[in-house]
Amino acid sequence: MKKRFLMTLMTLTIAIIAMAQRSITGKVIENDSQDPVAQTTVRLLKTDSTMVKGVLTDLNGQFSLKAPATGRYIIQVTCVGFKTYTKRINVTADKNVALGTIALSPDAIMLKGATVTGHAAKVTVKADTFVYNASAYRTPEGSVVEELVRRLPGAQVDDSGKITINGKEVKKILIDGKEFMTGDTKTAMKNLPTSIVERVRAYDQKSDQARVTGIDDGEEETVLDFGVKKGMNHGQMLNVNLGAGTKDRYSNRAFGGTQSKDLKAFGMMSANNVNDMGFPGGGGGRFGGGRQGLTATKMVGFNLNYEIPDKLILDGSVRWNHSDGDAYVLKSTENFLSGTASTFGNSRNQNYTRSNNWDVRMRLEWTPDSMTNIMFRPHFTYGSNDGLSKGYSLTFDDDPYTYGNDPLNNDELVEAMRNDGLVKNRNNDNSLSYSDSKNAGAKLQMNRKLNANGRNVTLTLGANYGDGMSKSFTNSMVEYFQLLNSAGSDSTYQANRYAVTPTTNWNYSIKALYSEPILPKTYLQFSYQYQYKYSKSDRGTYDLSNINANFFDVDADYRQWDSYLSFLGNASLDNYRDNKLSRYSEYKNYIHTADVMLRVIKKDYNFNVGVQVVPQKSHFVQDYQSVHTDTTRTVTNVTPTADFRWKISKLSQLRFTYRGSTSQPSMTDLLDITDDSNPLNVKKGNPGLKPSFTQNFRLFYNNYIQNHQRSIMAHLMFSTTDNSISNMVTYDKTTGGRTTRPENINGNWNAFGMFMFNTAIDTAAYFNVNTFTTVNYSNSVGYVSVDKADSQKSTTRTTNLSERIAASYRNDWLEFELNGSLSYMHARSKLQANNNLDTWTFSYGASLMLTAPWGTQLSSGLNMNSRRGFSDSSMNTNELIWNAQLSQSFLRGNALTVSLQLYDILHQQSTFSRTVNAMQRADTEYNAITNYAMLTASYRLNIFGGKSSMRGPHDNRRGMRGPGFGGGFGGPRRF
Repeated sequence: MKKRFLMTLMTLTIAIIAMAQRSITGKVIENDSQDPVAQTTVRLLKTDSTMVKGVLTDLNGQFSLKAPATGRYIIQVTCVGFKTYTKRINVTADKNVALGTIALSPDAIMLKGATVTGHAAKVTVKADTFVYNASAYRTPEGSVVEELVRRLPGAQVDDSGKITINGKEVKKILIDGKEFMTGDTKTAMKNLPTSIVERVRAYDQKSDQARVTGIDDGEEETVLDFGVKKGMNHGQMLNVNLGAGTKDRYSNRAFGGTQSKDLKAFGMMSANNVNDMGFPGGGGGRFGGGRQGLTATKMVGFNLNYEIPDKLILDGSVRWNHSDGDAYVLKSTENFLSGTASTFGNSRNQNYTRSNNWDVRMRLEWTPDSMTNIMFRPHFTYGSNDGLSKGYSLTFDDDPYTYGNDPLNNDELVEAMRNDGLVKNRNNDNSLSYSDSKNAGAKLQMNRKLNANGRNVTLTLGANYGDGMSKSFTNSMVEYFQLLNSAGSDSTYQANRYAVTPTTNWNYSIKALYSEPILPKTYLQFSYQYQYKYSKSDRGTYDLSNINANFFDVDADYRQWDSYLSFLGNASLDNYRDNKLSRYSEYKNYIHTADVMLRVIKKDYNFNVGVQVVPQKSHFVQDYQSVHTDTTRTVTNVTPTADFRWKISKLSQLRFTYRGSTSQPSMTDLLDITDDSNPLNVKKGNPGLKPSFTQNFRLFYNNYIQNHQRSIMAHLMFSTTDNSISNMVTYDKTTGGRTTRPENINGNWNAFGMFMFNTAIDTAAYFNVNTFTTVNYSNSVGYVSVDKADSQKSTTRTTNLSERIAASYRNDWLEFELNGSLSYMHARSKLQANNNLDTWTFSYGASLMLTAPWGTQLSSGLNMNSRRGFSDSSMNTNELIWNAQLSQSFLRGNALTVSLQLYDILHQQSTFSRTVNAMQRADTEYNAITNYAMLTASYRLNIFGGKSSMRGPHDNRRGMRGPGFGGGFGGPRRF
């Protein structure tokens, strides 16, 4: 009885306390644009300014908090770039407090040197949109958005600049929803400064057609949308970063622009020789990667966005890129031949490259009335590429590392293995190359809404034209140690060839689409498209192998063809034309595409299902290897699709997609021709190839729990291919050469899973934890045979597991983070069990950043990178990577910042990587400069609202991390 009385009393007490807590609600917007202001700090204070509670506004600018008791309080709303809003309120017991709409006014004075005093959530989610708060991912002063994106949970940027977020490749970059440097995400990522970014939104943008018609067609592309800080999107800005370092390193960048309600114009330029790793001084972040040789780049770009609301949109960009590359590559391979046999190869290549590229794009969208939309997208590109290459390689019957180290420079090792009959061949090759290309094209889309219920008709026209020219000179000499000539000596093969290849291509298309509403929010969509594609290539090959001259003694520079052709003397080049190796080809493709789709678009879910039928006819003409080919092929591809999206809530969704696609073998693969122009890599065609059919299944779930600032994402994918086309490789045990012939094979499939979890531990978000996990399982199959014996099916099953985890604490002057990553590879080969792998790559460490009120910052990062499980013990290494940075800000508003950055202080970073598939294991290492110091000066001049504010480095962040990780070995060879 006593216990029951106490329980009743406790329940009543809790109920009374809950009833006494009255809700305080409101919405925060920007006064000028009337846009909602997300992630704004709202505090409930006592009358003596003691903090009671605090919350952040959601994506719609709305907030809600509860007062613990009745009485008088102060509501305070703060946001960087705006004047602080305060209001006294009285909370009574009989009603909630509705503050309505709170409009914040820009504060130019605050923009000079404001600091955030709230702790915004790192990640928020709304339906299919992930919103990352930029201030929660601190980056070095002067950095660009690539460095910011690398730190986002679920994001990856590879060595080529390819961006993936939550498992999907990013195709476009936007600024405040406007297209930015369309067609080139890399330029945008490496030039947009993080200092102007307030948030990053990642989502799937609808196609031009879906956006105009209002009917989701399932054709989406993943975009990153960078939101400019409130108060900085009206006015002018200029950011200049100049850096000079030891070992002749430099990094310079400038970004400026003007923004108004209707116009955004940005100009940018950069020049650096630190592999353009994201911010002055370079950086990276991935163990064993990020530095594939040395690269010096220059870039100039301009981007324009102009809009008359509901009438006209004009987007345009112009870009010039130049790069010089110096890649020194060491590679060790093992080719799987049978259950007990392998061949081993070691190679060394020195590659110099130079490129120039121009890119001009525009989008003009006109809406003459509410029912009509016309969109025009023209583009023009021009590019040229130069290359110089020198290579040296050896092929063995046994692993050379069991006989010693460095087989490429160890003559005693090679001689000993040669005496044992274990060296197959030695190859020296040089090449000089040049190519250029010009392309122009346009797309015109016209849409007319026939009623307000979704009846649409769309007509799309497209055309492209391009031509190009390529030249190359190659000279190679192969020594066969197991193939004797008529004199009983080792055989030698030498080839010196010059090739000139002009190309022309053009195409046009016309597409009509009609959408008919058959039920409320239910549509049938029909479309038909006709495409014509034409391409022509006419390669002339000139064989100079019989000229008595040592072509290997030539030290040519870019485009110095006369260095080689001078050996002709007075003879005409036409006298050396090799009609067998010369190749003329002409390709015409007539493609018809018919679609029928059922689309259901409801409030709580979307559902699309349909089928695409693609009949096409190809006409191919070729003269090659003394064989004239004139053939026509007619095929039909069928592609079923399904897409279901359940909108569980405003913050959560579940999505399932299915795509099936048929792929036809290329015409050249179908031709029964043997190409033996390279005796170590002979290629054959196969007229019996069948089309392959690939099925892709994808399941995606995300949720956001606002009360705990907790975001969750899960992603599952499965892909399988029937009749996939794989190269059957036949190895010649005597020469070490290989002959490849495409064959159909079944058994290739892949499964992938991903999970992301990010949460604040405490209510004020001082402590945060995030984890990102991926699991990939692949079944890779291929054919291998030795000396024309019956081919064997080579199957390799590989499991890759990776984990990234970080826990951090941050306040106004300190950020400390513990981080770790793990990558595990489990590979099993059915053909050769002795080549099974269990390798581990893991990293763990910490970063610390301290900020002083007088503008000094000290940051440092220390990580141990380790490898285990590699058969070569020299690869099982520990690399302790230490980077540090010290910066000081000067002038009014901290407009000028000088920083000293130190990279790989302990000289331990490397650039080793390993890949494994059904046919081969390959270990690769590149040259790089990882240990250097960089002195950087960063200056900002920003004018907002007619007032000048020289904004310093601590504008929106309470600090930054030290430099990222570099990688590599060796030194520069050309710059």
